[in-house]
Amino acid sequence: MPLSPQQDILEIAQDTSVLRFAPQAGGRLLSWIIDGEEVIHWPENADWSQPARIRGGNPLLFPFLGRHRVDGKIGFWRDAQGTVRELPMHGFARDLPFEAHADVHGAGLRMTLADSDATRGGYPFGFRFEAVYRLVDTHTLEVTLSTANTGDTRLPYYAGHHFYFTLPHTQRAETSVELPRSERRYQLEDGSISAAEPGAARYTLDEARIHDCFHCLVGAPDQPVRLVAPGLNRLITIDLQRPDSLPWYAVTTWTLAADSDFYCVEPWLGLPDAIHNGMGLRWLEPGQTETATLRISVSKLR
Repeated sequence: MPLSPQQDILEIAQDTSVLRFAPQAGGRLLSWIIDGEEVIHWPENADWSQPARIRGGNPLLFPFLGRHRVDGKIGFWRDAQGTVRELPMHGFARDLPFEAHADVHGAGLRMTLADSDATRGGYPFGFRFEAVYRLVDTHTLEVTLSTANTGDTRLPYYAGHHFYFTLPHTQRAETSVELPRSERRYQLEDGSISAAEPGAARYTLDEARIHDCFHCLVGAPDQPVRLVAPGLNRLITIDLQRPDSLPWYAVTTWTLAADSDFYCVEPWLGLPDAIHNGMGLRWLEPGQTETATLRISVSKLR
């Protein structure tokens, strides 16, 4: 799999399970391969001139996710005092280098981003944001996002994942996603969030109604998220009900185009523009730390 001659790639392995990361390129998980088969997609011809635009791996979304806007202009937000600041869509984390520290046992990696001159203009807060990946076993990956307020004023945030799961586009009609109790919402053209619609327990991935859709969780998840791919003989289970984790707010489903050989299933702590609409917006007091954890398990269907 071509990765990048320009990036330092770190590899974490357990038996036949291999994770590859580019810490200096947004703390990006690039790929996950089990028994030689790709679970997390990475494109063959990635354009490393714009790492945040590469369609693959797991871009980390922080401090805000999705589109936020002021007076119709995407990429801006207004604080409580009325100051308007510029912040990229999905935040800045996916554009910045992370410090990386491998687990002494070799099955995990901790990547850390702290506030700097590159962050304070658009987000004037002291913080430490960490992503910890750990192979629990050959077929199970645990990921924890941790946010700490290292400053002296409370800070707003809502972080998330953007997992690109490998799936040939010709298999969408036979592949399904199963969800806990949820309500469907969408971001409208003006940036507002649509009214909630009753969610279904199961969708096929060729359904237009789940493209760029926020499946907002209703109460504690009564089951994991399941991606059932008969064409790959693969079941991907995403457990969002981990001990001591923050509650996940929504699971977003999205893909780029009709011929994209991936489908994104993205656990989020909030919804786009939460800094203005409040949907999932979190506030951290000085000295406070919060963590959000999930587990992804991969198994055969037969």
